[in-house]
Amino acid sequence: MLIKTDKKIKLIGDKSLSKRDFSRVVKPLRLFGANIKSKNNCLPVKIQGTEFLRPINYVENIGSAQIKTACCFAALNTPGTTFIRAKKSRNHTELLFKYLKIPIKVKSNKEFDLIEVKGLQQYNAFNYSIPGDISSSAFFIVLTLLSKNSEITIQNVNINKSRIGLIIILKIMSAKITFKNKRIYKGETTADIFVKSSKILKPINCPSSLNSFAIDELLLVFLVVGTKTKGISTFKKLGELNKKESPRLNIAIKFLRMIGIKVLRNKDDIKIYGKPNLDLKRNFHVKNFLKDHRIFMMSCIAALTLGGNWKINDKDSINTSFPKFLNVLKNLGANIK
Repeated sequence: MLIKTDKKIKLIGDKSLSKRDFSRVVKPLRLFGANIKSKNNCLPVKIQGTEFLRPINYVENIGSAQIKTACCFAALNTPGTTFIRAKKSRNHTELLFKYLKIPIKVKSNKEFDLIEVKGLQQYNAFNYSIPGDISSSAFFIVLTLLSKNSEITIQNVNINKSRIGLIIILKIMSAKITFKNKRIYKGETTADIFVKSSKILKPINCPSSLNSFAIDELLLVFLVVGTKTKGISTFKKLGELNKKESPRLNIAIKFLRMIGIKVLRNKDDIKIYGKPNLDLKRNFHVKNFLKDHRIFMMSCIAALTLGGNWKINDKDSINTSFPKFLNVLKNLGANIK
């Protein structure tokens, strides 16, 4: 949105954002003509836009919705038509553009979306009430699955098909999850999510095509697989997990092994040997996870459902995405100090 401004602008972020690699976003924006500088490809980023933007043809082959969306928004300020060939990923931006009647065309094949955005059009203001977030809901879905004789209904959650990889994976494993009161809100599908706990779930040979649709929830999938299945589950092409706020794949493997789950790794592929009815007795201390909010919240779910006594560092990390997380857990009856 800033690549057309004639001002010099400096973008900063919290510790979590400042650890992420921004080169993947900066690269296509420079092709539009913007002058962008950063040190070590991280925040802070300095931007000076230009009036002389040019449309681009860009191939996004990682499966990153952030890169795709950056290109789409940059195209709004650019004359002509921008073409993006993007590996399948979340499509909130495309749906919003269509709802707002912004000129966008999307053609899909099995692995890629071919996107055209026509720039310098007239856009109208609008009001929008944001539905519940599936990534935040995921912790309570898994909390329920791992608890005994439990059920929960989470109301008004966005169940966009490109966001429900977690639920697709868990249902393949025979988890009891259903959608109720499905409806369309300004292009997005929303619903109430009903979850009921299960004694044992099936192991899974997880299709790697689901990775980008569950990228922020895979830690929770690993936890369920490790503690609720009997057998061996496989996951492949997980390298993108190590490019988040922390090297999540590395930390997840270390975490599972800490609680007694066998994990074999071959580069970016892993096998998890399920250990159902796990009942931990000893003390656990979760630390040195680079203040990654999702590691903290996953650890809380494990502590509440698997037994043992837990100390989890850096509770302030949840301010990144879910400041009231611990309060919600306490309201559900969790004993947290």
